[in-house]
Amino acid sequence: MGKRILVPVDGSEQAHRAFEFVTEEFDDAEVVLLHVINPAEAGYSAQASIPSFSEEWYESEQAAAEELFAEIAALADGTELSTERETEVGKPTRAIVEFADENGIDQIVMGSHGRSGVTRILLGSVAEAVVRRSPVPVTVVR
Repeated sequence: MGKRILVPVDGSEQAHRAFEFVTEEFDDAEVVLLHVINPAEAGYSAQASIPSFSEEWYESEQAAAEELFAEIAALADGTELSTERETEVGKPTRAIVEFADENGIDQIVMGSHGRSGVTRILLGSVAEAVVRRSPVPVTVVR
């Protein structure tokens, strides 16, 4: 059996590239697509404190995650990859590392943060933190 690879997806071009890398390099892998819903993104406005707003926001984020999964999984058409879809709620760095630790993940493949100029040599804050804290090898795709 091939590796079990975690690919965090957030809708960015870098996440798409990470998944494409997996399709090219790990033809017999079991791929887990993970989208993390960060509650901090709901904001702290007066509207955010209304319970129905929170539910609507969460449902909207869930629907967006399903669209992301479908879009990325379509890239695997014609391959032997087995894909699983998971959604977690929390701080992205922590959720990714904990998911990898608790779910038999052999490797994480993720996109770097899209930057230009001098800061391009640095990883995005989530990618950097995952590299530092991960219990398994991490491949960062530019």
